[in-house]
Amino acid sequence: MKQLIFLLLCFPFFSFSQDALETELDSISSIEEAKTFAKTHKKTNKSKVFTFNKEKHKTRLADELFKLSKGGKKVVKGDYKKTYYKVIDKQKTLHYRVSYIFFDGDKMELEEINEKRDKIISQYQQGYKFDKLAQLHSMDLNAKRGGDLGWFPEGQMHQMFEDAVKDHDTNEIFTLDIEDKNWYYIVLKTHDSKTIEEITVLQYSEALD
Repeated sequence: MKQLIFLLLCFPFFSFSQDALETELDSISSIEEAKTFAKTHKKTNKSKVFTFNKEKHKTRLADELFKLSKGGKKVVKGDYKKTYYKVIDKQKTLHYRVSYIFFDGDKMELEEINEKRDKIISQYQQGYKFDKLAQLHSMDLNAKRGGDLGWFPEGQMHQMFEDAVKDHDTNEIFTLDIEDKNWYYIVLKTHDSKTIEEITVLQYSEALD
């Protein structure tokens, strides 16, 4: 009997808390507000803001979130927690895709870099696969992916890198020097540029009683 009375007394509080959460989530309309909310609830409710890219993210959850309009919400109930997703922003952005081989000018002399680049480009033109050449020669972690950078939006890469990609045709191979950083590249433009839809999503989880 006492347990029943306790539950009856607590029910209005749980209902109020739920309504307060829904109201707060509904009031969030910008990425800045979403980040502030996520920071406030990060530890207790594992709240975070993230971006889904329609080309990169092919999960069922991503597909369902892409169907929502800006401001739309989805609730996923598990055995132990309930997770809210809210679409904060939705936009289509021009993306590019290339593969590259990177040389670190802090570790190699420029003369050696240029000799290696000439040899690698010659091998590619003779029929060697670019991804295999990248795995052998590239001096960063992307070598494991065969140099594939994946789809990236305007504004994400170094400006000189982006400008060079825009100035070359698909399937064209070229060299790029970013001398102030000591970064040296062989770049293969693998795809035509394309517009890709992206959504910014706020996630909030709470334990089920």
